[in-house]
Amino acid sequence: MTARLNRLAAHPHRQPRPSDCDRAGRRPLHPRAACAAAVATPPDDQDARALAARFAHQLVEVLTGVRPSGQLMRHTTLDGYGQLASLVRVGALRRGGAADRPRLGPVHDRSPSPGAVEACVRVDLGRRHHMVAFRLERRGPAGQWRCTAVEAR
Repeated sequence: MTARLNRLAAHPHRQPRPSDCDRAGRRPLHPRAACAAAVATPPDDQDARALAARFAHQLVEVLTGVRPSGQLMRHTTLDGYGQLASLVRVGALRRGGAADRPRLGPVHDRSPSPGAVEACVRVDLGRRHHMVAFRLERRGPAGQWRCTAVEAR
């Protein structure tokens, strides 16, 4: 043990950063263990707002045909992806012409529970206006955010 500490002292670039250590000053056994505390904490309002805004932008790109729907597959549940695929198939957000680029209004979000965010955004496509609403929930052992429901009108 002392030999390892001496090696770490001899190489300052190998010393653990304070953010890598637990409260007792020990390094975690696995790099993902350092992230475990961050996953378990609920998001604050700024994190939820930024998450909803990023996902809304990607969702509108899929619904307008700019991005393939498969790119959001890992960020959706099976039901959420089914709803998204049916909206793409129906053409819920059709462009009026090639020059019409979608413009997103402000994203309105709320958190009904610590592990969920519901959001909606107004999308302007030329002279047409659409509303897109979605729900994000923490799912799985890693607590990854996934889209569980999508609506567009």
